Amino acid sequence: MDNLRIAITGWGGISALGLNSETVWNKYLDNQHYFTKREFNSRKEWCAPLSAECKANIVALSSEKPQYRQLDPSVLYAIAASRIAVQQAGWDKHSAFGINIGSSRGATTTFEKYHTQFIESNGQFVSPSTSPTTTLGNIASWVAVDAGANGPAISHSITCSTALHAVANAAAWLKSGLCSRFLVGGSEAPLTAFTIAQMKALRVYSSLNDLYPCRSMDLSKKQNSMILGEGAASFCLELKPDDGLAYITGIGYGTESIDHGAAISANALCLQQSMLMAIKGVNVETVDAIILHSPGTIKGDDSEMNAIKAVFGQYKPLLTSNKWKIGHTFGASGAFSMEMALLMLKNNRFIQPPYLVQQDSNRTLKRILVNAVGFGGNAVSVLIEK
Repeated sequence: MDNLRIAITGWGGISALGLNSETVWNKYLDNQHYFTKREFNSRKEWCAPLSAECKANIVALSSEKPQYRQLDPSVLYAIAASRIAVQQAGWDKHSAFGINIGSSRGATTTFEKYHTQFIESNGQFVSPSTSPTTTLGNIASWVAVDAGANGPAISHSITCSTALHAVANAAAWLKSGLCSRFLVGGSEAPLTAFTIAQMKALRVYSSLNDLYPCRSMDLSKKQNSMILGEGAASFCLELKPDDGLAYITGIGYGTESIDHGAAISANALCLQQSMLMAIKGVNVETVDAIILHSPGTIKGDDSEMNAIKAVFGQYKPLLTSNKWKIGHTFGASGAFSMEMALLMLKNNRFIQPPYLVQQDSNRTLKRILVNAVGFGGNAVSVLIEK
């Protein structure tokens, strides 16, 4: 988009790292992962659940109103993250703003609960709450109700690039003049037995018992190491010339033909396309770092690295990911990568995956590229700078 400069004026997130930005940053500074083992289908599996602080926040939120008790965790997570973002941006209930918060899977927990009731009753019982609480549109519409927003409320699923597609969509609304403010993000609550079983059926889930069971970006790994996490992150976007916490100065997208629903080409052509579009007109050597999608799978990690080499050539930006620490949050993953980018820019410090060769991280961080790619061969890249 020509002359793209969109201010990020507030953000909020809830995840395995917590809900306070200072707490989250301090946890990025340690070399620990935030996985635990839970029982799914009578087996212990790795996952990255919300921190105790975040869980308490969600319990309190669900008790505020009778309607909230029926909402899926993915909806509650989005409300909690959005409250933090809107408060930081200084928007109030009289502010007119649009909302685009998506999810790869939506109301997973609630849908599985109601479907189980349906099966166990031999098809004789369906709760009247089933349909209204399991629609994907639930997420943005309830965030709008909670925030008192009166603009468009959009939920969507574009698999794991969902949150960054929300950013791209909001940019179009803002640049068109149809809205002056937009709340965007992603939310995911995938820690259910059925969802874990799906990932295991694809043979991508980690069975490692190493110090770092998700080996995101590690090209020497011999087995897939993806681990699921949960949470939500939201961002307030405005067209402002100054006073932004950071600025979105480039957005790119790409789609490629696929042979399988979970496939991506060896050179991630869709990511090449999205990165080239996002950095159009920018000297590649001014991109200080890239936060990779890098889910911890052998093919997925390899293909993204190949795409980066194709786009950046001999120049090597600093490369990092957060999935070794908080897991893959599907549709929310791009939003958490944006959160990581904002924290690194704010603190001028690069977060190095501890199990990889140390990179020369003494450079000043001014411009960071964030990648997300999902099932279906679609990708989005967002360029963020101070």
